[in-house]
Amino acid sequence: MFNAKLTVPPPVNEPILPYKPADPETAALKAAIKKLKSEKIEIPLIIGGKEVRTGKLAECRVPHEKDHVLATYHKAGEEEVKMAVEAALEARKEWSEMPWEARASIMLKMAELLAGPWRYISNAATMLGQSKNAYQAEIDSACELIDFYRFNPYFAMKIYEDQPLSSKGVWNYCEYRALEGFVFAVTPFNFSSIAGNLPTSPALMGNVVLWKPASSAVFSAYYLMKLFQEAGLPDGVINFIPGPGSKVGPNVLVNPHLAGVHFTGSTAVFHDMWKTVGENIANYGTYPRIVGETGGKDFIFAHESTDIDELVTAAIRGAFEYQGQKCSAASRMYIPDSLWPAFREKLLAQLATIKMGTVEDFGNFVNAVIDEWAFRDITGYIDYCKNSPDAEIIAGGGYDDSEGYFIQPTVVVAKTPDFKTMVEEIFGPVLTIFVYPANKFEETLQICDNTSTYALTGAIFGRDRNAVNKAIVALRNSAGNFYINDKPTGAVVGQQPFGGARASGTNDKAGSKSNLMRWVSTRTVKETFVPPKDYRYPFLG
Repeated sequence: MFNAKLTVPPPVNEPILPYKPADPETAALKAAIKKLKSEKIEIPLIIGGKEVRTGKLAECRVPHEKDHVLATYHKAGEEEVKMAVEAALEARKEWSEMPWEARASIMLKMAELLAGPWRYISNAATMLGQSKNAYQAEIDSACELIDFYRFNPYFAMKIYEDQPLSSKGVWNYCEYRALEGFVFAVTPFNFSSIAGNLPTSPALMGNVVLWKPASSAVFSAYYLMKLFQEAGLPDGVINFIPGPGSKVGPNVLVNPHLAGVHFTGSTAVFHDMWKTVGENIANYGTYPRIVGETGGKDFIFAHESTDIDELVTAAIRGAFEYQGQKCSAASRMYIPDSLWPAFREKLLAQLATIKMGTVEDFGNFVNAVIDEWAFRDITGYIDYCKNSPDAEIIAGGGYDDSEGYFIQPTVVVAKTPDFKTMVEEIFGPVLTIFVYPANKFEETLQICDNTSTYALTGAIFGRDRNAVNKAIVALRNSAGNFYINDKPTGAVVGQQPFGGARASGTNDKAGSKSNLMRWVSTRTVKETFVPPKDYRYPFLG
């Protein structure tokens, strides 16, 4: 496009606004919350840049105030999926051929819009629709997403710069082509940053996308779609098709033009999607790329040399921020018996200070879980613990859904390391602790490694470096993101590429070059400047 080699500005991570009481940013955020809450909007599908209304409606409700309806949204079905595929393939003709610098400029503009005029809209929508407090929304729907939109273009540039060697008389080069077809992006409720990244990272690399957001996060996703449009994303590049997974997914996955799946969600759903792709493998124009992140049973493991105050802070933040509804949330802990009495005392004292309630009160550390289904599932685990002789609830255990879906931060002590809540993913504010003999450190490391099918995040705490080193080796395959003396949450784009293996996903590391490489197909080109004119080689004499 230009007679110049353009360079993406070196990215830096977006600073986190603290939202202290007297800050002007706090007033601006509260004003945005008030505005969005006072309106009841109607959310259409957006296909080929046009608003589509199906008449099949569902509601977006406030989890901490469940009778308050923020919006109604139209649900996609088989016909709308066909429309979206047609619109995407039509847009692909120009988008896949657009110079990468032009695509990158749109992403960079998204970052600046989100860092400026859209920041409070995105945060307020996430706070209301997903019951996130101001800080949790700020690090998610503002900072992390801004980081994706700044770092991904830089990573894309590095990919395009990666070229092969050339011998004398030959120029070799690689073209990183968009996939031949469309990508299906399926995003979860718990992070607006994931919702904003999964469709845009393939799009940056020249792909076109069908985007199905989680039904419980359509409200914030709609505002992200409007952000894409304001940034100048051409019509049809990303098509917004909310709706039930049972109606949208099967119709998308069997389409012969499916070229990739970008997914974050439950393991069971991912298994079903992969199975469907496998059953239809002969029908596709190309083998679909499948990228998924599917949850975890994340751990904090303490050695007896651990600083107790640091461990308590990591436990509370790691387990109970955003009500434990993070793929990376600390869900199980291993504490040596030599630390247990002092740790328990300090943990309970700190938990007693935590406030729970609406996100509009900035003094609340804990808010509501996402919906009734999650509430029933999580409280089912709590009730199981209450009735089990192999577990003791030492904090929390209470819950109430009369106004919103509130569950107290709950701490369970398990008598055995294979107790139900030490093994199964709960995705809520429940932390289970196993107290192990301090002289059984290495044996317990092996138990930790073998307990869960997941391998997303984990942490080792200890001041004894020999012990830390043993944990690094023993838990090598237990976590794709491993932390030393820090909580197992809070990966930062460009600093800790995120993803796990085993049942936690394909470990393609969002926030890195490796993820973007999944959305291109490489063509190697050899250009010979003076081709030979005789087939005979010298050895023929």
